[in-house]
Amino acid sequence: MITSVDTNIILDLLIPGEPFSESSKVLLDRHLAKGKLIICEVVFAELAAGFPTEEELGCFLADTGMKVVSSNDRALFLAGSRWAEYSRRSARSRLLCGKCGHAFEVSCPECGTILGKRLHVLADFLIGAHALVQADCLLSRDLGLYRTYFADLKVVNSI
Repeated sequence: MITSVDTNIILDLLIPGEPFSESSKVLLDRHLAKGKLIICEVVFAELAAGFPTEEELGCFLADTGMKVVSSNDRALFLAGSRWAEYSRRSARSRLLCGKCGHAFEVSCPECGTILGKRLHVLADFLIGAHALVQADCLLSRDLGLYRTYFADLKVVNSI
């Protein structure tokens, strides 16, 4: 079994006091025992921000049994097309719940203007598409995004 890992699960291990650190560690250990743990280039880049050297990041990945697997053209195209779908939907629905994916609008209580939202960056879609193409499942706590735009991806969380 090949399991892809999202940045948030790994950060649970690296950031002291994270509320999901123990459950994320158990989840990673369980999936490593079943096969391989992989990350995509985006996760590697996001993790690099927290390591002083490339060598230290490499040692961390080796110690945790994770390997970087490059995205292929299919995954990259899929990420772009699902992000385009998200962008079209975002123009129609203002907010999207990160947990369940429900779309809703919020207006200013003072003037009634519908409030806008920040778009998810393409990185989230690159992670999801990479997992869909390269792995059997994705470990992540970003359930809403993946349930909505990657319904065909098995997502396992540590919550």
